Amino acid sequence: MQNKLNSIVKPLLMGPGPSCVSDSVYQALAKPTLGHLDPEFIALMDDIKSYIRKLIQTENQLTVPISGTGSAGMETCFVNLVEPEDRVLVLINGVFGVRMEDVATRLGAEVDSLKFEWGTPVILDSVREQLAQKKYDLVAVVHAETSTGVCNPVAEIGKLVKNNGALYLVDCVTSMGGIEVEMDEWQIDALYSGTQKCLSCPPGLSPVSFSDRAVGKLTNRKTKVPNWYLDLSMITQYWSGNARVYHHTAPINMLYGLYQACYSILEEGLENVIQRHKDMHELLVSELKTLGLELFVEESARLPMLNAIKIPSGVDDANVRGKLINDYRIEIGGGLGPLAGKIWRIGLMGETAKKESIQKLMDAFRKILN
Repeated sequence: MQNKLNSIVKPLLMGPGPSCVSDSVYQALAKPTLGHLDPEFIALMDDIKSYIRKLIQTENQLTVPISGTGSAGMETCFVNLVEPEDRVLVLINGVFGVRMEDVATRLGAEVDSLKFEWGTPVILDSVREQLAQKKYDLVAVVHAETSTGVCNPVAEIGKLVKNNGALYLVDCVTSMGGIEVEMDEWQIDALYSGTQKCLSCPPGLSPVSFSDRAVGKLTNRKTKVPNWYLDLSMITQYWSGNARVYHHTAPINMLYGLYQACYSILEEGLENVIQRHKDMHELLVSELKTLGLELFVEESARLPMLNAIKIPSGVDDANVRGKLINDYRIEIGGGLGPLAGKIWRIGLMGETAKKESIQKLMDAFRKILN
C-alpha cells in the first residue's frame, strides 16, 4: 500500500490562502503533544494570548484563538453577540461580507446591508447616512476583503459606528500580521482572524478578541448562546484563571504552530513585517507592469498582501492557473462570484512575501503568457 503523503511536492502558495509555512512553524507542529491541562501547555496558552494582543494592538482580556478556521471565528463573534431581532448592519463589497450577512440572518437578526461595487472600498458617506437613519446593535465589515484585494476604511467607519452606539465587528482574517490593525485605537469591539494568511501557520485556528463592551453584551444576553462549541462564556473558563475548566480538547500542536508564528513576527518586529509586505507589493506591481498586467483595484484602496490582477483579454484563466500549479508548483487564486474569470488573486502573505517568491512567479508568467 502506497503512502500518498510521500509523493507531495512542496508548492509555492501565492493564492488567497493558505500561505507558505516557515520551517520553524513546521518544527513547532512536530513537538511532542502535551495534555490540554498540562501546566507547561497552559503557560504556552497565556503567551499566545499575549502575542495576539500585541499583533492586533489591544488590551482586551477576552482574546483567545478559537479551535477552527477563520469562518469559525466569524461565527463565534456573531453567535455570542447577536440575539433574535437584534438590528445588524453589514457593509458588503465582496464574498466575506456576504457570508457575514448570511450568518446574521440565520440567527434571526433584523439585518440591513449596504452593498458596494466589488473592487471598490466601502463609501463612508453612505455608511454615515445609513447610521443617521437607524440605531443598530451591531455593525460588521471586512477589513481586508480577500475576494477583491480591497482594504476598507475600518478606522473611519469605527468613528461613525461609535456615534450610533452599536458594537463594531471587523473581519481581520487577511489583515492581521500584514498591515496595521489597531483594535483599541479604531474602537473595534469584536475582531476575528485566521492563522493561514499573514501569520503563515496552517489553517485551523482563529484568533478572536472582544472589548469590554462586547463582553458586556455577552454577559447580559437575554437568550442562551445558540452554539455550544463556540460559546465564549464557557471557552474563557478554559483559557483564563488559575483553575482551568475543560471545555473541549484543544488542538495542542496547532497551538504550538500559532505560538511560533506569532513569536516569529514579534521577533522580526511587527513594523518590519508590515513594511516587508508593502515593499513586496510594490515589487510585484513593478514586475507585473513589465508584462503589461494591471491591478484591478485603485492604488489608494489596494491591499499589499492580496493583489487582484486583471486577466488580459483572450487569456484563459483556468489554463494559466493550471499550468502554474502543474508545471511550476505555484498556486494563485481565481476570481469569485462576479469576478470569476476576470481577475487573478496573487497572495503575498507572511512567509510568501519574499523577493524569491515574486521572481519564481514572474519567470513562470513570462513563459506561460508568451
